[in-house]
Amino acid sequence: MSGRQAEAARNDQRILESARAVFVNDPGAPITAVAKHAGVGISALYTRYGSKEELLRQLCTDGLQIVVQETEVALERIEAGHEDPWVVFADFMRRLTDADTSSMTRALAGRFAPTPEMFALASRSAALMDELFALVRDVLRPDLVLHDVSLSFELVAAIKF
Repeated sequence: MSGRQAEAARNDQRILESARAVFVNDPGAPITAVAKHAGVGISALYTRYGSKEELLRQLCTDGLQIVVQETEVALERIEAGHEDPWVVFADFMRRLTDADTSSMTRALAGRFAPTPEMFALASRSAALMDELFALVRDVLRPDLVLHDVSLSFELVAAIKF
């Protein structure tokens, strides 16, 4: 990348990281708080994101993509048959807990209109989670259901708040 492109990419990364920090802490915060936290001018933020809603959608889309990617990786590891499914599942849980996508979901739910891409990612995520849970069900408690796994992420997010 050229110098300007690299700077724009760094600014975008700072904006997204700052938006996540600001809006998870205070979903009602103004977009100017994100620019201030990121150390960029408001014009740099608006050049990339036309509105707060657009920025929130991007954050949540990124979170959905993380869930899809992590679930795909866990499925590939289990299906390869070289690792204990419990180890893979525990690592999957750790990685999603570290990614903390549940805090965003918890803080930002209902604050923007989802896009068709987001609905598609959410459907893909649900299908992959079902597939993963079917493969690890035998190594978990017999009365555990997939909703319990989702609830555990929400509980961890609530504790982090």
